[in-house]
Amino acid sequence: MPSQVRDGNVASRLEVVASLAPGAIAIAEPSGPPTKDGTRSYSLTTFDNLDKESDAIAAGLVRWGLRPGMRVAMLVPFGARFIGLVFALLKSGVTVILIDPGIGRKHLVRCLSDAKPDGFVGIPKAMAIRTLLGRKFPAAKWNVTVGRRLFWGGKTLDQIKTLGQSIPQDRRKESLPRVERADPAAIIFTTGSTGPPKGVLYTHGTFHAQIDRIRERYDIHRGSRDLACFPLFGLFDAVMGVTTIIPDMDPTRPAEVNPQRLIEAAEQWEVDQSFGSPALWNTVIRWCESRGIDNPFPTMRRILSAGAPVPASTMARLRRLLDEEAEIYTPYGATEALPLASIESRQIIGETGPASTRGKGVCVGTRFDDVQWKVIKVHDGPIESIDQIEELPQGKIGELMVTGPMVTREYVVRADQNALHKVADGGTVWHRMGDVGYLDREDRFWFCGRKAHRVTNDKKTWYTVPCEAIFNAHPNVYRSALVGRGEPGRQTPVVLVEPIPEAKPKTDAEKQRLREELLTLASLNPLTVRITEVIIRDQPLPTDIRHNSKIFRERLAEELNGGVS
Repeated sequence: MPSQVRDGNVASRLEVVASLAPGAIAIAEPSGPPTKDGTRSYSLTTFDNLDKESDAIAAGLVRWGLRPGMRVAMLVPFGARFIGLVFALLKSGVTVILIDPGIGRKHLVRCLSDAKPDGFVGIPKAMAIRTLLGRKFPAAKWNVTVGRRLFWGGKTLDQIKTLGQSIPQDRRKESLPRVERADPAAIIFTTGSTGPPKGVLYTHGTFHAQIDRIRERYDIHRGSRDLACFPLFGLFDAVMGVTTIIPDMDPTRPAEVNPQRLIEAAEQWEVDQSFGSPALWNTVIRWCESRGIDNPFPTMRRILSAGAPVPASTMARLRRLLDEEAEIYTPYGATEALPLASIESRQIIGETGPASTRGKGVCVGTRFDDVQWKVIKVHDGPIESIDQIEELPQGKIGELMVTGPMVTREYVVRADQNALHKVADGGTVWHRMGDVGYLDREDRFWFCGRKAHRVTNDKKTWYTVPCEAIFNAHPNVYRSALVGRGEPGRQTPVVLVEPIPEAKPKTDAEKQRLREELLTLASLNPLTVRITEVIIRDQPLPTDIRHNSKIFRERLAEELNGGVS
């Protein structure tokens, strides 16, 4: 497929898919409430329609005056329209700014302001807020309203589409700028789970590398049907010839999904693939188990789950809901570098998972093609050049650094962070992941937590994932968080615990009993023997908005050290 694309623009892949299967369904989106039997009506978009409509919008944007190098922010909820607009913007040659809407208003406005957009594409509500905060976006002159435009000027999407449709269809693609793989494609923001969100520059080549490796590693073929519980994967689906089934859920709150809606969609569309966070699948598992449902996804053949480590026990429970031939993969990576490695559920259940429960860390599997990685001595400051690193031997915990075609080269928002995360190696750029762990004899990385989350006291260091695994082994614990009380270097380790909802202590006596049982567990393991303070939380642990899985330990540390209960 790559050799047939018109130019380096990743959106050119859509043209190839549309030429191979023009009438095939690219996107199915719920268009009404479900009937009594769970079926519902869907709005359908074919690959041909998706390609031609995004061509028309792109041609209209170019004719209006947008040019390569401009930055345009997307403020449209995930759905068929979102997917089409992203492809249109990519085709027009501009750099698309993508931010999770659930990031919170304060972070959202700050990120958008720092990204210095030349314009916005947004729904009326977003455009009204953008207008009220106009002084924060002085360069934003190219604004497109998706819906009814009121007092804020610019164009409506319908006007842009009309502009594009005024160009004969056979000449629309010719009117679009030529784009090379090295050209900027998008600015995607990190979740801010370890500090303020950072804007990562994706080139078209970054997207090409991601798509190629995901398709090859997981053997994804045209004609598959994906229940897209994570928005970005819906974009990948389209250029792999996969039908995107948009579920009835809030993508910014995957843990609050209604499992019945996922099951109904999967059954109606005979879905064979799905991408969702561990928190989402945990909700599905508990819902099915509480109702005695043992085969909710009979056609599912592949599940991808990323965003946080998935325990072997969760994998085993999820496997019981699937056909025995189905595969569950946990890709490993970050916004700055994805995908890097992957492991399948059977290996976790049979080999690496039991080691994880003993505090060995979480094995993320083997590398994708063309990924290189090193574990180096932990260093909290900048590393300017590769000759300044100290590479550690196999089995020794340090910080991970990576390079490869899917590894981004720079932050363009919060560029001050480049010094802390990027290491020059001639023409190559290595990215310091901010993750700590070690490599085993099979060159697999074992994740032991985030570098910023380690707890230190003199020469003693506690790493989050190995320590938390000891507490998470208790049957009444859903998850836990290791946090340091005091200043780094003089910290006391504290573990905050979120019980499973069914076993949440109802009295102080029950809470004390659980605390004592956890302290006993801690005393029996050398990793946790010096941990003597356990706090049973009444509220869930705070997590990221993208996956509802990464624990915001910084927020917990602030509460702990600031005296907030």
